[in-house]
Amino acid sequence: MTARIRIAEADDAAAVLRMFDGIVEWLESLGRTGQWGTDRWSQTPQQVERLTGQIERGELRIAEEGPAHAPELLGVIALSEKCGTYVSPPPEPELYINLLGTSRAAKGRDIGGLLLAHARAEARRRGLRLLRVDCYAGGDRRLNRWYVDQGFTEVGPFVVQRTGRPDWPGMLLQEYLDS
Repeated sequence: MTARIRIAEADDAAAVLRMFDGIVEWLESLGRTGQWGTDRWSQTPQQVERLTGQIERGELRIAEEGPAHAPELLGVIALSEKCGTYVSPPPEPELYINLLGTSRAAKGRDIGGLLLAHARAEARRRGLRLLRVDCYAGGDRRLNRWYVDQGFTEVGPFVVQRTGRPDWPGMLLQEYLDS
């Protein structure tokens, strides 16, 4: 089957939160808790609010396949023309990837690559040439290398200071798109 991408709706929130719970569980099983910790998104008010806000603003896209009445969630991406306050402002208008995650059940299917291709197409549709993303840059930096392998260039590291929790090391990356 071929995956399709659509704008998320309010009733998608529970499935997306379950998907991220699964990702957190998987990362925890690998001992890689620095990125998202061990708290399940569905049980974390800040993550629930973040996700529902992205849905309400029309920023969250869903990759899915299967019949319309019972689709399988493959992954999500949140796109905005505004970056987080923890990274440097863009040198020109941009499309910013605020969230990217793929279902563990879709492992090995390059759903992340499909969602990035969608982001590139969306940026071009909006007349933007700059696509930026940030990611966790701690541990083995595997995620950072994945974005570089996908065509992004490192802009520079940053650190998010968090009250009562360890600082979060990140990397800002960017890609300039051809017209």
